[in-house]
Amino acid sequence: MSPKIEKVVDRTFELGESPHWDAETQTLYFVDINGHTINKYVPATKLHTHSYIGSNVSFIIPVAGKTDEFVIGKNREVVLISWNGDTEKAEIVKTLFEVDSEYPGNVFNDGKCDPSGRLWAGTIGAPPVDLDKIVDGRGSLYSFSNNKASKHISGLGISNGLAFNEQLKKFYYIDSRKGTLDEYDIDFKEGTISNGKPVFTLKKHGLEGFLDGMTIDIDGNIWAAVPTTTKLIKIDPRKPDTLLETIEFPAKEVTAAAFGGPNLDELYVSTGRIAVKGLNFTSDDGPMYKVTGLNTKGLPGVRIVL
Repeated sequence: MSPKIEKVVDRTFELGESPHWDAETQTLYFVDINGHTINKYVPATKLHTHSYIGSNVSFIIPVAGKTDEFVIGKNREVVLISWNGDTEKAEIVKTLFEVDSEYPGNVFNDGKCDPSGRLWAGTIGAPPVDLDKIVDGRGSLYSFSNNKASKHISGLGISNGLAFNEQLKKFYYIDSRKGTLDEYDIDFKEGTISNGKPVFTLKKHGLEGFLDGMTIDIDGNIWAAVPTTTKLIKIDPRKPDTLLETIEFPAKEVTAAAFGGPNLDELYVSTGRIAVKGLNFTSDDGPMYKVTGLNTKGLPGVRIVL
C-alpha cells in the first residue's frame, strides 16, 4: 500500500516549521515562522489553535514537568513562555539566553531536544523571508542545558534540521547551504559533538533544492524535507548516500516532519510558501499534512529539561 497524504490543518501558513509531537498530551505543536505564530493541533478533536508572537518564531517545545510552559526561538533569543494552548494570548516569562550579538539581524531557525532534554538550536543570517538575503557564514549551532548556552559550530549558512540516534550515539544535522546531511558523534551526557562528516549529498542523486527539517524513525532512517521540489526523502545515514524512498507532496515547499499519533506511525509534515522565482502557490501550499501507511514508526518529541 502506498503512503496516504492528507491535509490536517488546512490553513495557508506562510512558513510552517518545526513540528513537535508531545506524546504526554497527544498534541502536535509547530510554528509559522514568517506568520509569527505558535500553533497547537489536537488530532483527537481536530482542533487547531494559535497565538501571535509578533516576530520571528522558529520552534516551540514543551517544558518537562509543566503543563502550560514552553520554550520558543524568538529572533536571537530562546524564551520561556506561558500558554494554555486554548487562547490566542501567550505570555513571555523570561529570556533564557540570547546569542549572536555581533550579528543583530540573525535569528534562530530549527531547534530540538536530544534524549537527555538538552536543547540544540541554530541561527541564520536573516529571517527566512527572502532566502537570497540570508548572509552565509553568520549562523552558529548552540546547545542549552543547566542554564548555560554552548556554541558548537560557527560559520554556518542556514542552520536547519536536527535528529538524534540514541542507540548509535549519533547526531544528524543540516546546514541547508551545504546540500548535505552531516553526521556527528555525540556524547549525550557531556553535550559535545565531534567527527562531523557528510553522509548524504543531494546532488549525487540529481536532486535540486536544499535539505530542510528532518526526523528519524525507529529503524534509524532519516526523513528529510527538500523544499521547492515537492519532496520528502527517506535516507539511511548508516550507508553513505543511500536514498531509500521519495514521497511527492501536492505542496511545493515541504519544510519539516515529525512522527506522531497514538502509535507514532503518523508522519506530520509542514509546508510553506516562501517566494521563490518560478513557483506559483495554490491552496495546497502552506497546510500541515499527515502521511500514513509508511510501515514504520518514529519517536516522540523530547520535552526540554530546565
